Amino acid sequence: MSDLHQSFAAGYASLSAWADLLDRINVFPVADGDTGTNLRISLAPFRDCGEDRSLIPDLLARAATGNSGNIAAAFFREFCRAENYSELAEKAASGRNSAWQAIADPRTGTMLTVFDSLALVLAARAKVDEVENSYLPLSLALQKAVRDTSQLLPELRKAGVVDSGALAMYIFFDGFFRHVTQQKDKPHSILELFAGKLVIHSSFRPAVTNCFCVDVVIQRNDKHAAVKDSIAEMGESVVVVEDASMLKIHLHAPDLDQLRGRLGSFGDIVHWSAEEIDQGTAEHYADPGGKSALHIVTDAAGSLTRVMARHQGITLLDSYIITGDSSRPESLYRPEQLYARMRKGVKITTAQASTYERHQHYQCICQQFGSSLYLCVGSAFTGNYATAMAWKNDHDPDNLFTVMDTGAASGRLALIALLTARQAKIVDSPEEVIDFARKTITDCVEFVFIDELKYLVAGGRVSRANGFLGDLLSMKPVISPTSDGVRKLGVVHSRKGQLAFAIAKLKERFNGAANPVIMLQYTDNEQWVTDIVRQQVEALLPAAEIVLAPLSLTSGVHMGPGTWSIAFNSAEGGELQPRNRHF
Repeated sequence: MSDLHQSFAAGYASLSAWADLLDRINVFPVADGDTGTNLRISLAPFRDCGEDRSLIPDLLARAATGNSGNIAAAFFREFCRAENYSELAEKAASGRNSAWQAIADPRTGTMLTVFDSLALVLAARAKVDEVENSYLPLSLALQKAVRDTSQLLPELRKAGVVDSGALAMYIFFDGFFRHVTQQKDKPHSILELFAGKLVIHSSFRPAVTNCFCVDVVIQRNDKHAAVKDSIAEMGESVVVVEDASMLKIHLHAPDLDQLRGRLGSFGDIVHWSAEEIDQGTAEHYADPGGKSALHIVTDAAGSLTRVMARHQGITLLDSYIITGDSSRPESLYRPEQLYARMRKGVKITTAQASTYERHQHYQCICQQFGSSLYLCVGSAFTGNYATAMAWKNDHDPDNLFTVMDTGAASGRLALIALLTARQAKIVDSPEEVIDFARKTITDCVEFVFIDELKYLVAGGRVSRANGFLGDLLSMKPVISPTSDGVRKLGVVHSRKGQLAFAIAKLKERFNGAANPVIMLQYTDNEQWVTDIVRQQVEALLPAAEIVLAPLSLTSGVHMGPGTWSIAFNSAEGGELQPRNRHF
């Protein structure tokens, strides 16, 4: 029997690996393509097996975001209270009730159907004292529950898919129960189990909604005993999780000012998040990447946003950003929030995904895309290359997963991945793509401009004495991530000096007619990089292709606010995206 807490982490790892697919088939309640994303954020408290288990229910309530995340949190806040396997049936029933009660308009054909099936099977097994032998009947029952969703909701029938949230819960519970019952056989492929129900019909068009997706936490007033019915009148897709002192509310509404005023009557609003619902086009639902000789995979430690990666058909593998007791995948963290907290002195760190989670991603990639090329962040910075090669040696008999140590990070890694992904679309041979990647690794260079040394000091990269002296003297190092680690290339004393250094390096490398691909990256200095730096680069190299992107948060956490970077490649090639597109 395995430790339950580690089994929750295994469930989360399994879910995380399939999050992109879950986003692509997200249809109900609105087709906004974020079910997998929201569940990765909402259930991230399960990631760290070292957490005090008593904190998990509160952490889940705080982390919950979006419709799927809040419903899942209502279930798991109860389910995770099980102290041992024998309590799972009772806690599943309690979680199932909480999830149904949290929703103003609950519907079968969603993750609720999976919760129902889970509670029924565990209860039946508990009666005959066979809970520990429940994996196979439970797996079959949950598979059926997911398949049934495609017929239970009109939206899913029209789209031709299973419910994204229901599939997410199947994936989570399969990972959870495989771990806790120590299954040794190879898991069934998601693509085979639900074949024909994982791609949205090209003819599908979602109903239009002009609403905002709102998440609110309210410190409630004592005088309000029951609030869900009142809140249900304020919007759509309403989920309300209650306890004695707090209301956690999710809903969709068109008028934010009116909504905020009405919700304020229930108590003090201590958290407010609202985003316009982004309903996708046909591109939003399409399988990523299109025709490609090799599917490209890279680490989010490169300066690629998820939007950029999706446009190029690249799979991103995340590390995690840790703030206090909160953990979130780095590519799903808002940079402006991170840098504002850093400037206030909040300690923020990074952590690798667990080995098990990384293995789940590799397996998922091979199942979905077949032959793939993983362009790893440099081994001088992480152990990702060694972890991937260990998995490949044990689990890749068909040689589908090629792993390459780029020796790069941040913008250099991003540029290598972007250029290689483009090349993979115009050639037929995987070997040509691999050869191109090797050449591009050699061709790409990067200069990173540090604003303040104190953040490197906080992360242990620079001694406290040297950092203090450097900031006192306004020393701003220029560094470059290489296969041997970070190289210091020089020191300047102002932002103007940084820009002059960058322009001088470009002049050394290129003549005025050259057309390199140049990536400019920013932290909390987006406007300056976008306006001032780009203007000077364009004036120097008018034929250059310029890509603007936020600096990798893995790099940003260690290097700090005010940092910016320039990466470039001298090899010629067509446009990555429309010229000067700002991602």
